[in-house]
Amino acid sequence: MADYTNVLGVADLADGAMAYVEAGGEPLLLARVGETYFASQAYCPHLHGHLWQGRLEGTVVTCPRHRSQFDLTDGHVIRWTDWTGIAEAAAEALRHPRPLKVYEVKVEDGRVLVGPVKQAPASD
Repeated sequence: MADYTNVLGVADLADGAMAYVEAGGEPLLLARVGETYFASQAYCPHLHGHLWQGRLEGTVVTCPRHRSQFDLTDGHVIRWTDWTGIAEAAAEALRHPRPLKVYEVKVEDGRVLVGPVKQAPASD
């Protein structure tokens, strides 16, 4: 998605809410925190949970499936799963933690526009 795509009006999403939208044929999560909007891939990179059905606390989205957590500001992984011990080790071995793909967002004339993918955060 090279250009910005109009996805909805600013009044269509309440503060602290998330929604499924599409832009340029891409399924996306759109979240609002105060007057700032964030866009990311719609599905969790862990096991493809529907992120818009998860929980939003500040800029952190929690997947409803295995409680993976990502920061919507840059997509970095906060927690890959809520599993512990051997289950956590197996989950990380089978599907290595990957950041969430996040997109540029701007507001113009009362509309929320989603643009190109932001640069992924550096890996540790």
